[in-house]
Amino acid sequence: MCSIMGYCDVCTDIAAFTDGFMETVSRGPDDSRIVDTGHGLLGFHRLSIMGLTPEGMQPFALDGSYVVCNGEIYGYETCKAKLQAKGYTFQSGSDCEILLPLYRECGTEMFQLLDAEFALILFDGESKQFIAARDPIGIRPLYYGYDKKGVIVFASEAKNLVGMCDKVMPFPPGHYYKGGKFICYDDITKVDKVCYDDLETVCANIHEKLIAGVKKRLVADAKVGFLLSGGLDSSLVCAIAARESKTPIHTFAIGMREDAIDLKYARIVADYIGSDHTEVIMTREQVLDSLDFVIKMLGTFDITTIRASMGMYLMCKWIHENTDIRVLLTGEISDELFGYKYTDFAPSPEEFQKEAEKRVRELHMYDVLRADRCISVNSLEARVPFGDLDFVRYVLAVDPAKKVNIYGKGKYLLRHAFEGDYLPHDILYREKAAFSDAVGHSMVDHLKAFAEECYSDAQFETRRKQFAHAQPFTKESLLYREIFEKYYPGQSEMIVDFWMPNKAWEGCDVNDPSARVLSNYGASGE
Repeated sequence: MCSIMGYCDVCTDIAAFTDGFMETVSRGPDDSRIVDTGHGLLGFHRLSIMGLTPEGMQPFALDGSYVVCNGEIYGYETCKAKLQAKGYTFQSGSDCEILLPLYRECGTEMFQLLDAEFALILFDGESKQFIAARDPIGIRPLYYGYDKKGVIVFASEAKNLVGMCDKVMPFPPGHYYKGGKFICYDDITKVDKVCYDDLETVCANIHEKLIAGVKKRLVADAKVGFLLSGGLDSSLVCAIAARESKTPIHTFAIGMREDAIDLKYARIVADYIGSDHTEVIMTREQVLDSLDFVIKMLGTFDITTIRASMGMYLMCKWIHENTDIRVLLTGEISDELFGYKYTDFAPSPEEFQKEAEKRVRELHMYDVLRADRCISVNSLEARVPFGDLDFVRYVLAVDPAKKVNIYGKGKYLLRHAFEGDYLPHDILYREKAAFSDAVGHSMVDHLKAFAEECYSDAQFETRRKQFAHAQPFTKESLLYREIFEKYYPGQSEMIVDFWMPNKAWEGCDVNDPSARVLSNYGASGE
């Protein structure tokens, strides 16, 4: 994971830019550089993953043009060979070095060509314009704001910009910025043609495309590890990776000391696939002591995101402090495509599809944000196989009548696609338990109890009303919002609202985002 920042005009306060830029040095602790293009500044903090030599350091330059990119470009070798055939030369093994030659050949059309998770800022030396762009899902973070002079500033995280810009907003995924406008180059949630293939064909394609998504994310010049909860999604990623690796993969699981649900299932999976497995134990004290930092790190007030980040942050912190792993594969983005516990209540296939599209569009504010911050703050890189663009496009296009839960088991297509010997049957068909609950129900209970101690009922009612946008509705949500405002004053619109089940659906009008409060939770927490 790296960090980028760009000031898109002549900068008279380089100190302020540098101060903001240094807020995210943990994203790229290997090297840092700020380049003055003559028309603005580009900054880069490097975490070496591909092309580990000094020549892989950014910004890359080509005839007066510059680019900084936080990203992984899959299959870049083929593109590089074609560019070499046209006479371009390369100094490093970095995948991102192809960007300036590709831009020279294709202009902004290159963004549609990239099989990548990326955020970039490019200075076009010929037109003297700055261009920025972000991948279609928003797996790599990018924010923007305008300083007091009205100059647009881009950065990897909101914390880079809070001191410089009055209002900070997320850069819209699937867009590029040029000439003062944000232009959509790829709305990944738009389905041009519904796929009505039969069930077995659909599952065969899901099988093939997820394997491809995992395989391409195993390529790295740095050491790779895997987060394993013992749930379906992370277990499948690990099982596929174990088959593709010549040596045992390294897996990591975390849970509360007193009631970890996931640890036993993660151990079953690890034993089955033969991984080198580590269990990390977390305590109430660690959770409460980390809360303030985690909210600052995340830049959100959202209840679900914060709860789920506690275990993920502490696990990644342990990995950073105790191993030489640099890349982590995770299981995010499966739920948005195949359904949550609450989508069992979808009143129709059409409503299920609309909900899936909404969740994918908003991923960059919730689960993807969580994975990025928890991993990158510990100087690691996140890779998300379920976010593979080809995989996401295919699953979104599948007839929603096949995706709704008519099988008596959620996410049936994904489970059926990997029947066989990838995982033990009991894991493949295990009921869904949310990560924040599965590290131990006690963790969420501790957080809620702590919030209850912070406010009387009267204080809660008074203090929550000061917030017009995304008004807190529980003491826990008020606690998180007040910590958020300490670090990001007046910036709550970066997050559209609280992540909650669709309250318009019967059975989903609840006051807590945990699946534990739903009537169909059943055996998920066992």
